[in-house]
Amino acid sequence: MTSWRTAAVQGSTGLTGASQESEVSAERVEEEDAQPSTSAHVPGHIKEGVSPGVQQAFASMLGDKPEPPSSDEQQEEGEEDGFSYVDDEEDEDYKAEEEQKVRLKMEEMEKRRKRRGKGGRGRRNRKQRELEEEEDVEEDPTVGDVFALEMELNRENKKMMRERRQRSKLPRALRGLMGEANIRYTRGEKEDAILMCMEIIRQAPLAYEPFSTLAMIYEDDEDMDKALQFGLIAAHLNPSDCEEWIRLAEMSLEQDNIRQAIVCYSKAIKYDPTNVRYVWERSSLHMRLGEHRQCMDGYRRILSLLPMEDGEHFMQLSKDMAKYSTHYYYENNDLPSALGVIEEALERHPGLVSDDFINMAAELHIANRQYSKALQVLVQFAGVVLVKDESESGCEEPRQEERVAEETTEEEEKKNEEDTKTEEEMAVKEDCAIQDVHVPDSVPVDLRAKLTVCLIHLHVDTPLEGLVSSLMEQSPEEIGDLYLDVGEAYLEEGKYMAALPLLSALVISEKYNLAVVWLRHAECLKALGHMEAAAQSYTKVVDMAPQHLEARLSLATLQQQLGRPECALKALESMYDSETLAQDSSAAQKELKLLLHRSTLLKTQGQTQDYLDAMITMISMLLKVAMQRAKVCVRSVTVSGVNHLRLAKAILPEIADHEAAYLDNTGKTNVMSKEDWWQLLVSCVLTLCEVRRYEEAELLVESAMEFYSFYDNKPRRKEMECFGLSATILDHNYYKAYNYIRLMLMENVDRPQLWNIFNQLTITSQHQRHHRFCLRLLLKYPDNHALGVLCGHNAMVSGSFKHALGQYVQAFQTHPETPLHSLCVGLTFFHMASQKYVAKRHTLVLQGFSFLWRYVDLRGVCQESMYNLGRALHQIGLTHLAIHYYQTALTLPAQKLEGIPDDQLDLRREIAFNLSLIYQASGNMAMAHQLINTHCVV
Repeated sequence: MTSWRTAAVQGSTGLTGASQESEVSAERVEEEDAQPSTSAHVPGHIKEGVSPGVQQAFASMLGDKPEPPSSDEQQEEGEEDGFSYVDDEEDEDYKAEEEQKVRLKMEEMEKRRKRRGKGGRGRRNRKQRELEEEEDVEEDPTVGDVFALEMELNRENKKMMRERRQRSKLPRALRGLMGEANIRYTRGEKEDAILMCMEIIRQAPLAYEPFSTLAMIYEDDEDMDKALQFGLIAAHLNPSDCEEWIRLAEMSLEQDNIRQAIVCYSKAIKYDPTNVRYVWERSSLHMRLGEHRQCMDGYRRILSLLPMEDGEHFMQLSKDMAKYSTHYYYENNDLPSALGVIEEALERHPGLVSDDFINMAAELHIANRQYSKALQVLVQFAGVVLVKDESESGCEEPRQEERVAEETTEEEEKKNEEDTKTEEEMAVKEDCAIQDVHVPDSVPVDLRAKLTVCLIHLHVDTPLEGLVSSLMEQSPEEIGDLYLDVGEAYLEEGKYMAALPLLSALVISEKYNLAVVWLRHAECLKALGHMEAAAQSYTKVVDMAPQHLEARLSLATLQQQLGRPECALKALESMYDSETLAQDSSAAQKELKLLLHRSTLLKTQGQTQDYLDAMITMISMLLKVAMQRAKVCVRSVTVSGVNHLRLAKAILPEIADHEAAYLDNTGKTNVMSKEDWWQLLVSCVLTLCEVRRYEEAELLVESAMEFYSFYDNKPRRKEMECFGLSATILDHNYYKAYNYIRLMLMENVDRPQLWNIFNQLTITSQHQRHHRFCLRLLLKYPDNHALGVLCGHNAMVSGSFKHALGQYVQAFQTHPETPLHSLCVGLTFFHMASQKYVAKRHTLVLQGFSFLWRYVDLRGVCQESMYNLGRALHQIGLTHLAIHYYQTALTLPAQKLEGIPDDQLDLRREIAFNLSLIYQASGNMAMAHQLINTHCVV
């Protein structure tokens, strides 16, 4: 402990002397470089940076013997080396340490030299004269030898200076404090050590030593989080220490931080790229995280690092990689990558290929539809012999060209390569007919099955009968998977009769009585036209795998063809519950496909209510987020003892993130295109209107207007607005209908049809909110004729007769031949004349009559014109004249218009009632009762 404290004090107080000595030594080196010295060198003054071997050789040539250091000095040196953070040639402690090491190395080299000398004297028969000459040279070195040795020393010195480890970034003034912190740590005074390290970090934040010491302190205190963090900082400041990175990776794994452990292993691999263990550990961590591509990249790097003589490990790792990657590559459609691993192993170590390796290679080639290459693997490594027609020429040439083309093709030309392979395989099949196949008895049955599959796909039918017969001689309970492989190969090639015996043997077995086998059996029977048996097989599939969509759809189609609609609908019943559909996207997609087929089947059978249930279920899955924004929900109600779905308003909880919910819902419903969804929505709205469920149709339109994909498409949005307007009018919901027509008018102000609908809605509704809307729109479009007339009507109803008169006169000026305008102007004058305070009442009455007679001229003598004229006279109190026109109107027939019922245009009830009021006022009650009983009794 005393030596540590002394070293620390010297490190803090003896900097000036060390620097001066460094300058003197540097000058000495420059002088020696300029003029080589031939004088004897003392071992204690040998320069730092020269390798100990060269120093020992130089000392032995000069005849010097270094004294071995004492045990106390060795112990002191070892203790100081444990806490030395700086190796600097100007540091006194470091120089003393290096001198100790040099003396030890020189002593060992001297002992080896003596042993070599003794052995040499015992073997005079082996170049004795040369050894004696070498000993003479060692005893008496020349000036040239000394000069050459000194040049070697200079080269070694420069090389060692270049290879020195990274210099510390700890300033000299803080090295003593760093040493004192280490001493406090070893004494157990951890708090003081932590404070000292923090002070060093404050002054020198780029030095790694205090962080490393803090990591050790916190690790002793079992505070692994802080220990790991400080260790990571120290490692980043001194990144070339691979062992430290590995230790930190292990600490990260103890804390279950796999991602950080991967980073640590990557740092270690950066500075030691040939270390197989580091790459292996990192690949294993990538596998744990499910990062398959990074894992396989690491395994490929390991394969590239393994030497050629380590073939067994190479083959085992290649096989493991292929097993691990087969499932991953199947999912990602990247089988060529897995094949690359297998092909490289077969090429590098063909003598170490085993049967299971051959089976794996053939299976991958078959999965990639490279049947010719799979057959080549079996021929090359399994001993299979192909007997070809000798008369055919040029059989080997295409295969050789195919092999060369496959080796030289770039990865970016994979698609063209596959097309080329297909053409070459077709050429091989046409030009090189295989007459027979000889299979050794030692070939396993699974390789025989792979050979059979290849021959089936290559359309080599001659040897197939014997291979399939030998395969079926074995029990399907043991090799049922091989039965299925061969049967599926026959199905792919359309040879259903050949596949049926294999599949029939599997479905009656106990071990392979599986859903997938029954499915292939059903497909084979359906292709052969055995519909009843196929339906039974599909039913078995649905019973064993209720969530198999394709089996359900095929079964429903068969049952419909067999005239069993109830069984077809039963096959299309829901597969999942609501919770599963909300969480599983794949389940939601399958359910949508099932509902689509079910709705089509229900519509063809005329079951409208069930059809609407299926449609509402599908559309509610698409409009889930939109319906929540529109506060519309789907409820189940009982109608005539049967449960059906209904749309209704409800208070629903708010969605936190609408955008995320919309994207999630889009992922579940992307099994159909937007056009298909639009057609479904339109069909559902029209069907709801057909069954007079107008309110639900309006709620569905309202929800669809909240759906981004429909609302952003302007033509579809306009069509939805028309659907909503029609549904609300039919539902007598004029308040919502006004909202739709208002939006339409703002974009199509010149369409008279919309103004007619607007007028009908405002007449029927009991609110007056359309007045201001018309006024604002009139300011924007002052020349619009329909808008001007409607504003005049609104002013008339509100009692603003002058404003109404202005609008009517403007309309009369633009369209003087329209009877309505003359009638409106005349009635406005009568209303103004009927006011209590008016200046020129008679003038207004005369003007009103002039426009009314113009109206009668334009309209003609009819029930309507006579009634309006009598009504005007009745209003101003000229009842004796009003009676005449009322009686005339009663004698005239009602007008008939297409599309309007006759009783709606007949004014006799209104005429009789007004005329009875006149008779009542004059006291003629009998005449009044007669008119009421004649025309106003229902």
